[in-house]
Amino acid sequence: MPPGSEPASATGSVGIVVPQQHTFTEPLELACGRTLRDYTLVYETYGELNAERSNAVLICHALSGHHHAAGRHSPDDKRPGWWDNYIGPGKPIDTDRFFVVSLNNLGGCHGSTGPADTNPGTGKPWGPDFPMLRVRDWVHSQARLADALGIEQWAAVIGGSLGGMQAMRWALEYPQRLRHCVVIASAMKLSAQNIAFNETARQAITSDPDFCEGRYLEHGSLPRRGLAVARMIGHITYLSDDGLGRKFGRELRSGTFERGVEEQVEFQVQSYLRYQGDTFSGSFDPNTYILMTRALDYFDLAREYGDDPVAAFRNARCRFLLLSFTSDWRFAPERSREIADALMHANIPVSYAEIESAMGHDAFLLPNDRYRRVFGTYMDGVAAECMGEAGH
Repeated sequence: MPPGSEPASATGSVGIVVPQQHTFTEPLELACGRTLRDYTLVYETYGELNAERSNAVLICHALSGHHHAAGRHSPDDKRPGWWDNYIGPGKPIDTDRFFVVSLNNLGGCHGSTGPADTNPGTGKPWGPDFPMLRVRDWVHSQARLADALGIEQWAAVIGGSLGGMQAMRWALEYPQRLRHCVVIASAMKLSAQNIAFNETARQAITSDPDFCEGRYLEHGSLPRRGLAVARMIGHITYLSDDGLGRKFGRELRSGTFERGVEEQVEFQVQSYLRYQGDTFSGSFDPNTYILMTRALDYFDLAREYGDDPVAAFRNARCRFLLLSFTSDWRFAPERSREIADALMHANIPVSYAEIESAMGHDAFLLPNDRYRRVFGTYMDGVAAECMGEAGH
């Protein structure tokens, strides 16, 4: 059991967890040509690593890059980790059977080395000078964390959205180091529309007068308004029209349409988006948001394989599970089917399920009975392999 953890409750929670960190002193060469001399990764673990070290599962996070995926940091926490619906005793990623590792990616703002940290070369915050990162850089740093934890091979590498891109990159960069790759609501590269949404969000941040060309920490400022708008833009794309309609419709939070009354009206959905933006802008670093959306834009799994995804996937040695959601228009089911087709033509074992949901891209985070059954059944097979290797 990881240091600081408490036993899971009967409700399927991993209980109280304490983040851990590891500082690496071996320089990391990055895809952009620059090198990080040393860096720190913050992570959490749930469950126990078996004697054979064969039951480890890596969780690759989506855009906001937080290590806190399950459980709570204190009994007073209002919300558990971001994927608590699917990580814990009896859940698809069953911590009674798996040793689960979830980390804050390099460049993040929740403890891992990122733009808000001090640049050792200047003694000032890195800010916009932090090296440009690619998905492969995250994968290489995650491989080093696996080395530090004594994990030679993952039972599974799992990720949704941007996390799914990391999982696929794992299958190509370290084919012998994972047995299963679970890719949820993801794509082999972004569409032009997706890139456009990300650029609009970045422009919202950089246009804020308090952005100060990315050196806001040196000026004692923070572009909260721009970051809030960026989050609002992103949040809209994670939801579906039907989902927003079911949740808010045209309900009013304040004001009236009564004839003869001049009063400003606020819709419930407006209030919800402002709340999401304000909350996010108080906890996330704007330079990290810019860095991570760019990494998302730049990802193209097959670029260096002659733009042939079949040729790319011929390097993989693991089995794949692909999951998509019917109302997800940001990472539509067609993108997952493209991955499945490429894998089949590369003769790589793959299972695929399209899950009915009205919740848009965010569906991969939310409760859904069929999603839980399909995901859980596949992970049951992964766990059975681990038990076999452990001699049970």
